[in-house]
Amino acid sequence: MAWVCLIVAGLFEVVWAIALKYTNGFARFWPSVVTIAGMAASFYFLSLAIKTLPIGTAYAVWTGIGALGAALVGMLFLNEPVNAPRIVFLLCILVGVIGLKFTAGQ
Repeated sequence: MAWVCLIVAGLFEVVWAIALKYTNGFARFWPSVVTIAGMAASFYFLSLAIKTLPIGTAYAVWTGIGALGAALVGMLFLNEPVNAPRIVFLLCILVGVIGLKFTAGQ
């Protein structure tokens, strides 16, 4: 169950990171609400996950999911650059996240 919470936390991190782009420095109301709600949900689910998972593993996986997800959303929907080096390095993050999952002992 902790890993499910951690994945949900990572997905909410993607939500708030993308919403943050649209807040205009927290000057726009609804994107700001989505950002803050996404942050709160992300931290909540992370807090549930770290009850049983090692903090180093949980934090690395959480940020990895967020970084990977935000980069993918950026490339797929926000016209951010898509090139071989970016894809290779994103795959490195993915491999790291998967590796941590299988070596965490949980």
